Amino acid sequence: MVQPRDDARFSLEKTPPSFSLFGEPTEGLRRVAQELPQALQAKGYRPAPAEETPRAVLNFIRADKPTPYRRRAQGTMVVSFLELPEVPQDPIAALYSYLVRALSNMLVVYVPGRGAYFLTLELGQYHEPEGPGFIERLAERIHPVASSVLVVHNRFEPDLEPELWQGDELTESLSAAGRRLAEWDLLPAAFPIEEILPPEDLRHVKRLYGIGGLSYGNLSVRKDERRFWMSASGVDKANLREIGRDILLVTDYDPLENAMRLSVPPHVEPRRVSVDAIEHWMIYREHPQVGAIIHVHAWMENVPSTQFNYPCGTYELASAVAEKVREAPDPSRAVVGLKNHGLTITGRSLEDILERIQGRLLRQVPMS
Repeated sequence: MVQPRDDARFSLEKTPPSFSLFGEPTEGLRRVAQELPQALQAKGYRPAPAEETPRAVLNFIRADKPTPYRRRAQGTMVVSFLELPEVPQDPIAALYSYLVRALSNMLVVYVPGRGAYFLTLELGQYHEPEGPGFIERLAERIHPVASSVLVVHNRFEPDLEPELWQGDELTESLSAAGRRLAEWDLLPAAFPIEEILPPEDLRHVKRLYGIGGLSYGNLSVRKDERRFWMSASGVDKANLREIGRDILLVTDYDPLENAMRLSVPPHVEPRRVSVDAIEHWMIYREHPQVGAIIHVHAWMENVPSTQFNYPCGTYELASAVAEKVREAPDPSRAVVGLKNHGLTITGRSLEDILERIQGRLLRQVPMS
């Protein structure tokens, strides 16, 4: 069995995750602002020097002015803290806009006497009551987000073989599978996001995810031992046509640059590959019998699921999914739930996957 490369993991872990504070805490959040950094340092974090781009930012906002932290790098994870006198009756409708307007990956709402309520972009929701170990429990809750490493950089190499500039039978199967999935009318996110957010806030979400548009997921098919074709980020999956724009050939992952390597035609201005490319790379590399992978923002009953709400496009989420695939009775035909996000399904081919999931998908992803 081939495991993900040790140098990739080492490259991401050799430097402890750094963090910084931003904004002015309200009276009720001053204890959090004072003690949470100590709890994070006990977990291996370190304060980021002023000249360094932090891995995570603790952003203290106010209800009347949810000031965003302006990232210097897309890979910075932002956890925003907001104090409210009580929990809103409809917390998602009331709080999601704060999360988005503060350009956050996670929102922590502190209600004096009640504790902390957590909300993530994918609608993950948790509650930690006040009491013994409260600050340490806060640190434990935000750790999966604060420590995550986004793998969103692409290194384009204009060296695609001329005979593949127009695609091949595999890209044709990818296009056909995209059209078929589009007919199923799946949600563009794990929940009906356009019903929650006005257009301006929805644009912020697209910016946070680093995509040109929200779509039902992504799909890929193995080309050979090391390479695979994959849909581009934010494209219309019912119209996958141009090589290098709609469909890209992923050749490897570079742990030193923390970037996906892609082979493209020299005459095409390429579009970025899906943020889940690192996840597909891990699965294909470990399981030669896997011939295709589909990811959808939907659910199926009684599927094994990842336990932490890692942000999409992160090395940590990819590792968690790869572990569940590894544990499946048949990794080449696995169905894995991504907590509060959707499904990743492996198959011998795209047709194999579609036949197994047709009529079994639940349109709404359960949230917890």
